[in-house]
Amino acid sequence: MNNLRELLRFMAARKRLWLAPIIIILLLLGVLIVFVEGSAIAPFIYSMF
Repeated sequence: MNNLRELLRFMAARKRLWLAPIIIILLLLGVLIVFVEGSAIAPFIYSMF
């Protein structure tokens, strides 16, 4: 959580808010991969990459 706070402070101080969508998409993809591991959706995820 400390790293996340530092990242948010960095983005706010340096006006790097364009990084927010990239970080959110990467986090969502990571969460999706973790939760669908071993399920019926896994072949769909593998076909995306």
